[in-house]
Amino acid sequence: MTRSQRLDPLLRVKQQRQDDVARAVAQRDRAVSEQEERLEALRRYAAEYAAPAASVTSAALLANRLAFRERLDAAVVQQTRAVADSRQKADVERARLLLASRETHVLGKLSASYRAEENRVAEQRVQRELDDLGGRRARAAATDTDQEDVA
Repeated sequence: MTRSQRLDPLLRVKQQRQDDVARAVAQRDRAVSEQEERLEALRRYAAEYAAPAASVTSAALLANRLAFRERLDAAVVQQTRAVADSRQKADVERARLLLASRETHVLGKLSASYRAEENRVAEQRVQRELDDLGGRRARAAATDTDQEDVA
């Protein structure tokens, strides 16, 4: 088994890991998008409730409205943290993808280098064999002509 053939299973494993990490990055990106959409929805909803309401007629309704706005503001803060956390996790996955990609690339280049060396050695061996064959034919032809001259 050649060196390049010994690297092939390792290269396949690294490629599989890179694919797995790429899927994780895509999943994290979707999670970030979902978190950002939720945050925007909460902000729009909070902005709607931030405007003074003309229909509030009693102190109890006003107190309920203010309590609800406080809960909305707290939800916006919590969702902002969730977005930041999702972004950080996505960045970590992207860094893992970059490392996995580099490892796969390096192994691919090493394997290609081994294959090129193996091809070069094989070509040299074939050339030597052809040269030897040509030399033997030339010697055989020279021997035949020497024997014909003697006869």
